[in-house]
Amino acid sequence: MTSYASAPGGLPPQTKLHTGRAIFTEAYAVIPRGVMTDIVTSVLPGWQDTRAWIIARPMSGFSETFAQYVLELGPQGGSDAPEPDPGVEGVLFVTEGHLRLVLPDGVHDLAPGGYAYLPPGLHWTLRNVGDKPARLHWIRKLYEPAPGWPVPEPLVTNERHLTPSAMPDTEGRWATTRFVSNDNLSHDMQVNIVTFQPGGVIPFEETHVMEHGLYVLEGKAVYKLNTDWVEVEAGDFMWLRAFCPQACYAAGPGPFRYLLYKDMNRHARLRGVGAFGR
Repeated sequence: MTSYASAPGGLPPQTKLHTGRAIFTEAYAVIPRGVMTDIVTSVLPGWQDTRAWIIARPMSGFSETFAQYVLELGPQGGSDAPEPDPGVEGVLFVTEGHLRLVLPDGVHDLAPGGYAYLPPGLHWTLRNVGDKPARLHWIRKLYEPAPGWPVPEPLVTNERHLTPSAMPDTEGRWATTRFVSNDNLSHDMQVNIVTFQPGGVIPFEETHVMEHGLYVLEGKAVYKLNTDWVEVEAGDFMWLRAFCPQACYAAGPGPFRYLLYKDMNRHARLRGVGAFGR
């Protein structure tokens, strides 16, 4: 049965050893589930009975393109005006509870595994309609238009309705659930689910222009980040800057799955923030 890790909250006891796996380098960061405690949450303008673990945000010289929140909504918690910037697109992915998303085309109920793409300028609302806390990821990115391509339409679905695509020559041990086609150039980013069966690997050091955010939904693995091999498990988050080498070995007894953000389908910026030209 599919499971989805969420930020645990709480606070370690005073007797716990001060030793952990959190690390921040010039090429990558690892935020383990154990450091996502109550004292590192944020509250957000326009949101009611909601707290957020902000696990990625643009930082000059490190990562540039996106922000990622883990949200916890209490019963009836949510927002009628969630996105403050009309130029920002978003993706929601639900890991726990039941949420009601209202778009111009109507009402959509989201359960665990639920996915929503929200284009820039769209009015939407979100509420927890259950009697227990609901948890989800909210990924935000400033949309980059492309000449000749329209702004994408909203999309609401659930990963259970999709069939993962096996990577070539992997005998099905490495597969990706894509909510949006790779060749749809209206989209300048994707949020996918990557699944490795036990023993599955990324058999080379991927080194590419795409920035990554990886939140582990299920299982455990040993992940290569730049020059280091690190152990990761469900509830951990990895943040990779562009060109950071990465590889993976799924070392657990069950599937290893993560929610993957990547920017794509656009020219490299040569002017402006993060570029050489001004």
